[in-house]
Amino acid sequence: MIGVEVTRFRSFATLVLAVLSCLVLLNGCSGTAAPAKSDQVSGKQETPSSAKSEAPDTAKPSEKTTSSGEKYPARPIDFIVPWGPGGGADQLARKLSPLTEKILGAAMPVINVAGATGATGAAKMLASPADGYTILVFTADALTSIAMGGTPYTHKDFDSIIRGMARASFFFVNTDSPYKTWQDLEKAAKLQPGKVSVATAGEGSSDDLTVAYFAAKDVKMSSVPYPKPGERYAALLGGHADVLYEQAGDVRQFLTSGQIRPVIAFNEKRVKGFDNVPTSKELEYDILLPQFGTVVARKGTDPSKIKALGDAFKKAMDTPDWASFAEEQLMMEDTYMNPETVTKFLESEYNILVNLGKEVGLRK
Repeated sequence: MIGVEVTRFRSFATLVLAVLSCLVLLNGCSGTAAPAKSDQVSGKQETPSSAKSEAPDTAKPSEKTTSSGEKYPARPIDFIVPWGPGGGADQLARKLSPLTEKILGAAMPVINVAGATGATGAAKMLASPADGYTILVFTADALTSIAMGGTPYTHKDFDSIIRGMARASFFFVNTDSPYKTWQDLEKAAKLQPGKVSVATAGEGSSDDLTVAYFAAKDVKMSSVPYPKPGERYAALLGGHADVLYEQAGDVRQFLTSGQIRPVIAFNEKRVKGFDNVPTSKELEYDILLPQFGTVVARKGTDPSKIKALGDAFKKAMDTPDWASFAEEQLMMEDTYMNPETVTKFLESEYNILVNLGKEVGLRK
């Protein structure tokens, strides 16, 4: 009897294995993969291969197919701002992000990573994969820091996407300041070298380079670094700094309220809305250094992803909402640049900065 039962058990087991084998074969033929576990906390999703197998037949109009066949974007894109909240870079990202999200159909959370004149945020981006899911606001200050030899990376470690902001910079003083004009400020800096303090973004920034340039012209001021924009503004308003290097759009509220005023604009011609403010060019100071904000990805990112991002950003910048923002920020009329133009622009600015850094002895 035992032999008979063993035989029946073996026959039954064989039948079960046969059925399971058929099911596996059928499942493989249908092309249906087991669903990957999602990570709702971190926002991470499937690998590109599994995402591809589960994608619907008809993709959203905003989705693009990369050269590898991946649908992009398939998950949120981190938008790193390498400065604290409130400044031009932060405002650029926070305005551009929601407009672009509607076009791409993917979230684009803004992440502030301040420190080391933009180097901390850049390091975070460069530590991420070159997959198009981490982008960075790259500013004139960051490029200046590179040109002065203060970073372990260069502008060539990034793939340019767009230039989204370009503005003239100014020296601002408190309305109650004894320096009523540029001539007042210039005279004080010559008579008492180093006494006049300037709130800047940090060592090796465009602000710092400008202060060094004037020192080389015997207009000696001291540069006081404040990595967070709000700290710089508070320093001027609270009397802890005599001068602020900034762009007018970033401090519009203080200009409107009459708390601060500009004494010099770093531009070739007078800036619209500031017709009574002399420019560095007309005062025969050969320094401009326009403040700009570009958006970049890590070098080696799929060109089709760069194009998808660039096209989406351009559409966002063509909206009335963006036009109002650009006017409010007092942007230059030719602000927008596409990936190819931005790459050439950054190289040109880099060379200007290197030569200027050598001239004033700031380049390491």
